[in-house]
Amino acid sequence: MTEPAENALLNALPDGVILIEGDEIVLANVAAGDLLGVPPPRQLERLVPTALVELVGQALEGHTAADVIRRGTPPRWIEVTARPLADVGSRVLLVLRDITELRKVEAMRSDFVADASHELKTPVASIQAVTETLLVAIEEDPVAAKRFAQQLHTTAGRLAQIVGDLLDLSRVESEQPVKMRDVDLEKLALKEVDRISDRAEVVGIDLKTDLTPVVVTASRKDLRLALRNLLENALQHTPAEGTVTVSTSRDGDSATIAVRDTGTGIPRRDVPRIFERFYRVDDARDRESGGTGLGLAIVRNAVDMHGGTVAVESELGRGSTFTIRLPID
Repeated sequence: MTEPAENALLNALPDGVILIEGDEIVLANVAAGDLLGVPPPRQLERLVPTALVELVGQALEGHTAADVIRRGTPPRWIEVTARPLADVGSRVLLVLRDITELRKVEAMRSDFVADASHELKTPVASIQAVTETLLVAIEEDPVAAKRFAQQLHTTAGRLAQIVGDLLDLSRVESEQPVKMRDVDLEKLALKEVDRISDRAEVVGIDLKTDLTPVVVTASRKDLRLALRNLLENALQHTPAEGTVTVSTSRDGDSATIAVRDTGTGIPRRDVPRIFERFYRVDDARDRESGGTGLGLAIVRNAVDMHGGTVAVESELGRGSTFTIRLPID
């Protein structure tokens, strides 16, 4: 292979490559300069950050060495590996790999575990406390025992809902391949509206539809999950004699599903955060109504996996409209 061809091959690599011989840098590809923020110098002692020089020193002693360095603002995390090339004398190969996205995923996973643990802690503690009281009340006060058993049943149901939502969120966040098929949004919406119609009638909420037949290529299961969570959210935040309207339409090369309610609305300061995991506008009220704080995060991720968008328009005291927009192939 000719030297120009070798250089072209090295420069095509996404990872940074630096070859060091003695105290000189004899080769560096374009990606190395991009990752470090500056083109590598000729002299090893001038290579920054100094952690790289230390890694080279360890490699020259015959050891493979690795570290993670931080560069730039916003920070980029670079994994650096230094390997001795034993068969060619005092040469060391530095390989640099951008792991910023991996770090972000790890941070999200850590936050998720912390948030989930916090949310599960309350119902688990409640179950423990009620169970202890129930054991005593069974013999001494059967009426109280029945009341405690009902509390236990309610708390267990809430715990099951949290676990179910956690599993749903984990699945739609996983980016695993899903089965795509033609989905008629009108039929999907009708089924979901029918599913909650009895509950809406009991609490005095008027359910309306404004549906147009429109077909998208999607995961039926995940679109149903997204719409179901939007409807549950609307019911939780709409008072008696309020209205929830579901609509579907086509706009050029996009399909839309919208859920509009005449509920409490969302304060402007909270709108940018409502799709975050476990974020609640009114924490006490949402817990009382049975919300887990995961529904809208599930919606966002389910829509993202289809290459779509979800947006909200809201006015405090007058209601909210959530609109899912999906591409039509």
